Amino acid sequence: MGRRGYPPQFRRKVLDLLEEGRSVAQVAHDLDISEQSIYAWRHQDRIDKGLVAGLTSKEKEELAAAKKRIADLETELAVARRAVELLREEATPKGSSRRSR
Repeated sequence: MGRRGYPPQFRRKVLDLLEEGRSVAQVAHDLDISEQSIYAWRHQDRIDKGLVAGLTSKEKEELAAAKKRIADLETELAVARRAVELLREEATPKGSSRRSR
């Protein structure tokens, strides 16, 4: 499954199983998920709890939202710039002796 393929409740249950003392290999085998996914979830959980340095889940979500907003704004700006170019071309009469800026 993809990065966001498992619901948060499932990931929480997996982490709870680890906290109960089950091994990563055992949980991965029993639930048919990769050990790598479990290690990543456990690492992110430790960051979220402040035990390890790094971006929290909330900070990652905020950063992703900000990047998306920036990309949207850049697209809007490119469209506006192109519209201005087209309006300038249309406003300048053909064969005009006046130089455009």
